[in-house]
Amino acid sequence: MEVTDANLQLLAGYLQQTLSADPNVRRPAEKLLESTELQQNYPVLLLNLIDKSQMDMTTRIAGAIAFKNYVKRNWAAHEDTDGPDRIHESDRNTIKSLIVTLMLHSPVALQKQLSDAVSIIGKHDFPKKWPQMIDEMVQRFASGDFNVINGVLQTAHSLFKRYRFEFKSQALWEEIKFVLDRMAQPLTDLLQATMQLTKVHENNMEALKVIYGSLVLVNKVFFSLNSQDLPEFFEDNMNTWMGAFIQQLAVNVPALSRDDDDDPGVLEFLRSQVCENICLYAKKYDEEFKPFMEQFVTAVWELLVKTSLNTKNDSLVSNALQFITVVAERKNYQGIFENPEILARICEKVVIPNLDIRPSDEELFEDSPEEYIRRDIEGSDVDTRRRAACDLVKTLSLNYEQKIFGIFSQYLEILLAKYKENPAANWRSKDTAIYLVTSWASRGGTQKHGITQTSDLVPLPEFCATQIIPELERPNINEIPVLKAAAIKYIMVFRSILGPQVLANCLPQLIRHLPAESIVVHSYAACSVEKILAMRDASNGIVFGPQVLAPHVNSLISGLFATLAMPGASENEFVMKAIMRSFFVLQGASMPFMGVALPRLTEILTQVAKNPSRPHFNHYLFETLALSIKIVCQADASAVSSFEEALFPVFQGILQQDIVEFMPYVFQMLSVLLEVREGSGSIPEPYWALFPCLLSPALWDRTGNVTPLIRLICAFVKQGAAQIQAMGKLNGILGIFQKMIASKANDHEGFYLLQNLLSYYPAAEMQSSMRQIFGLLFQRLSLSKTPKYISGIIVFFCFYVIKADGSHLAKLIDEIQPNMFGMLLERIFITDLQKVVKELDRKMVAVGVTKLLTETPEMVLPQYAQFWPRLLHALIDMFEHPLESLKGIEGGEIVGGVAEDPDAGYQVAFAQLTHAQPKQQDHLAEITDARQFLVNALSKYSQKRPGELTNLLGPLEQDYKQILQKYCDQAGVRIV
Repeated sequence: MEVTDANLQLLAGYLQQTLSADPNVRRPAEKLLESTELQQNYPVLLLNLIDKSQMDMTTRIAGAIAFKNYVKRNWAAHEDTDGPDRIHESDRNTIKSLIVTLMLHSPVALQKQLSDAVSIIGKHDFPKKWPQMIDEMVQRFASGDFNVINGVLQTAHSLFKRYRFEFKSQALWEEIKFVLDRMAQPLTDLLQATMQLTKVHENNMEALKVIYGSLVLVNKVFFSLNSQDLPEFFEDNMNTWMGAFIQQLAVNVPALSRDDDDDPGVLEFLRSQVCENICLYAKKYDEEFKPFMEQFVTAVWELLVKTSLNTKNDSLVSNALQFITVVAERKNYQGIFENPEILARICEKVVIPNLDIRPSDEELFEDSPEEYIRRDIEGSDVDTRRRAACDLVKTLSLNYEQKIFGIFSQYLEILLAKYKENPAANWRSKDTAIYLVTSWASRGGTQKHGITQTSDLVPLPEFCATQIIPELERPNINEIPVLKAAAIKYIMVFRSILGPQVLANCLPQLIRHLPAESIVVHSYAACSVEKILAMRDASNGIVFGPQVLAPHVNSLISGLFATLAMPGASENEFVMKAIMRSFFVLQGASMPFMGVALPRLTEILTQVAKNPSRPHFNHYLFETLALSIKIVCQADASAVSSFEEALFPVFQGILQQDIVEFMPYVFQMLSVLLEVREGSGSIPEPYWALFPCLLSPALWDRTGNVTPLIRLICAFVKQGAAQIQAMGKLNGILGIFQKMIASKANDHEGFYLLQNLLSYYPAAEMQSSMRQIFGLLFQRLSLSKTPKYISGIIVFFCFYVIKADGSHLAKLIDEIQPNMFGMLLERIFITDLQKVVKELDRKMVAVGVTKLLTETPEMVLPQYAQFWPRLLHALIDMFEHPLESLKGIEGGEIVGGVAEDPDAGYQVAFAQLTHAQPKQQDHLAEITDARQFLVNALSKYSQKRPGELTNLLGPLEQDYKQILQKYCDQAGVRIV
């Protein structure tokens, strides 16, 4: 693809079509661009189009987005599969030579997309393959053009922010040092020059907006560069930076404050970032920061007292409160907080005002209930004032419990008395009181169990009885919804503390609130019911089982489904999760409701498939369907045909319309239905109609499809191998195996597929392909050996020994290359047996290795006999030594995800349905003790070939002979 004007116009036309609202225009254009993106010069053509100022801006933006996504999909794709590089080397070099300059002189709308692309490239290539990038960027600091400087800073921020959360490693230290050596001094010079410019341009508001915007970015880069450890340069220049931070906290340019009360302006962003920076130093570099602590505490305190309650200040106040909280945690500064007067002022001026619900919070409650819930109970990343104030209360009550108890008790009495005077008018006081008690009493807890540790001074059950339950008992469930939500949340948060008796009394009240008009109230009610039903006792039994639920079951199930029919609640994830949990607790007792529930669930699935927009709701919907199949088919396996009848049309629609979000779920559900059918006859025709489509390469290119598709293919192999053979589809399945085994992320799926083929597919046809299969396995082993792959290949070869025999294995490998079997024993089995970590895999390996030692004549041939004692030595080591911990070894077993490249562009992830978990298959269920199996086999071998075993055991170290004798004693056998 040449870079010509004609090609540029053609590309622009297709990019315009990708913006069309008509899918018939948009999709063909998207597919065409996707099919041409691997041609040489395609990315260079895109960059040329983006750079054409005479081109329509929407087309240029579409081009910039297409370029960013192209980089995401392709820049590092070859690193996972060891396949060919999707980007030509000349294109890579051209991109790196052009992109920084192009980004810096582009308009802001393009700059953001190109900056993201630079960050993705930088993540993989910087600094080793792109060392000049940092110098090229730093040189632009001298340009004096703040649009260019801000572009550099934005890119630096995108590139370096991963330093905030990456694990410590030598490579990371080296990279940060490389950056610091080139950027620390220029960044400090830029800080000082920019601080100076704030004075020079103090009357030019437009210039000040850009200048202060630069300072925000400088501070963000500072945070990233200081996140891992305190660099020597910044320690030496602490006076410069801390002096600038003090000035930035104190600066006040009224003209830069936005009239809008909701959206923060540049000064709010600046102060918020300063608070984040000093919080980092107070937390991690306490000793070095000590000389500056007092002046920052004063500055932040003054800022908190004078900052308004407007929403635009939320992030600033939250970060400022976090700083005060960090200081309050430090024993060195307890003197500041020991004084009861100071504590009282903190409560009066900072805590209570920020715990109060504000008009903006009430608006959020009414107009954006989902956002309110996300912030309030989901622990969202958006830091709220209330959460920060709660954290401060927790810290103060933990470290100064007795003093705080007296102060908060007074405030609590005042707030509750005010509410009692006029509940309808003063309900906000009680809302604050509930928040105060919650944060004051909490000492620790988990997402799963809620608060589990509390202050002994706060009587939580008594507060629940006198203040919470009366709110829920009010006849009108729609009265003062904010207070209802706070009361329900109290029960949810303290469920582990309140005890089963109190919760059993609360349960009918929570169910009564399911039809509440407020989305927040009925969501909290559903969420609370779900969490209470999920509770377990000390022996891991369900606390609220079917017997406890029996009196409420009708109102619960009908109430939950009725809530889904309410306006704004049709895709409420909390309600769907509560339905799932109710069915799980009820098990067989839910059968009377299935007749109504299943058609309703199918109808909901049909609706949401038209526009999947709520991933959590969709997940719990499929969980509920999978659980329903499980419950009903356990009682009557023939009922599976009713589920197939109801669900197949919906599933076919999802597959035909290529609804990618639902495909991994559909494949799991089809697997569940097929597995229920196991042993009940042949696979019905509709499944076979689908089978050829499952082998389509396009399906396997989506990472989220891989694990569920492998399981589904294996279900077909297990139950319909003869029909697959008749259809001539083995080569198609082996093609999938080849794709899996070439991928570091999915090689374990390839081994799983191969094990199923060996177990269930006609052996004669499989044997004719084994040499080719082994060739692929060894090719991958030589090209890209990872701990996970080594573990997988050892397990597979042992499985092969058990299914065929050791002689077959040895001959097949030596046919590929003479004496290669010996290399496999020496370089893989003997050295890496310990890398196998899963329990069933270790049993498979133990039995396979035992069969190699005792049933494989090749093992005692002259060229291989030297490996016999060493292999036994490795097996005993595996028995005796603890498991090695291998990062990523569990690959496909992680619930809710698969190993994948985080920069592969948007991909629908695989989320394992808990109620559709595949059964773990133990191919050696009859063997319970692998050590006993070993010594029994050795005993038989010694009886068959007297004297030979003594020679083989001769080189074994004495310690290992003693261990072997111990196994014999435990099993009650003798080795002759």
